[in-house]
Amino acid sequence: MLDVSVVGDIFAAPGPPKVFEAMRLLNRDAGILFVVLNHAGDVMSANMAMEMAEKKGIKVKMILTHEDIAPGVDTPVEDRRGLVGCVPLYKIAGAAAEAGKSLEEVYEIAERFNNNMATLAVAMNSATHPSTGDVLFDLADDEMEVGMGQHGEAGTGSTKILSADKTAELMVNSLASAINAKKGDKVMIILNGAGATTLMELFIVLRGVKKVLDQKGIIIVASKVGEFLTVQEMAGFQMFIAKMDNELLDLWNAPVDSPYMVVR
Repeated sequence: MLDVSVVGDIFAAPGPPKVFEAMRLLNRDAGILFVVLNHAGDVMSANMAMEMAEKKGIKVKMILTHEDIAPGVDTPVEDRRGLVGCVPLYKIAGAAAEAGKSLEEVYEIAERFNNNMATLAVAMNSATHPSTGDVLFDLADDEMEVGMGQHGEAGTGSTKILSADKTAELMVNSLASAINAKKGDKVMIILNGAGATTLMELFIVLRGVKKVLDQKGIIIVASKVGEFLTVQEMAGFQMFIAKMDNELLDLWNAPVDSPYMVVR
């Protein structure tokens, strides 16, 4: 997985000095793969830390995750947010590094995965801001918000709450189209709870996802259900899909033992 995770306060990016300090601690001849989620504060801190690292001669390659399709699949990369896709990317890139691949090889593998993944989120209620206690946006009891952001930002608009199967169908159709998944393709599916959605509910949605993909002839070769990046106490989830090849699948299945992910 990761050697270092640099975090800021809740809903806030870490400052550039903190990010640079992590790079300084990790400095080695092999170099550093630096994974950044595409949010304005994170990108600003990352770019400033990269400049500081360059001045100190630290070898770093930065990869920016940008798989949120809520703004539209044709939206420029710089305007698409990074969501839960960072987590499987950590796993795959980490396994590649553990296998002894060079920084350039690890970067190529991670970027290949990065460019073949998509995420869409849905909220059933709003989160509260940790500092003020205020709700981040208003949502009626019979509505859901499609396109929610990682910090509970409002999405592309509200709609009446749909059944689990209808929600799964709506979301997976958009996601499969975004990565151009066709009959015979192998995919990874992740359902990432937003904080207040039960595992039972998430697995019911996963059942709906499998029904739709089975109809399309698209094969689920990897799946994960749980809470990996939450949004305070928000009810909802992020649905993630990625196109997999044999190398990516082998790296995903490589042994790992960390507090929140174990593969034997």
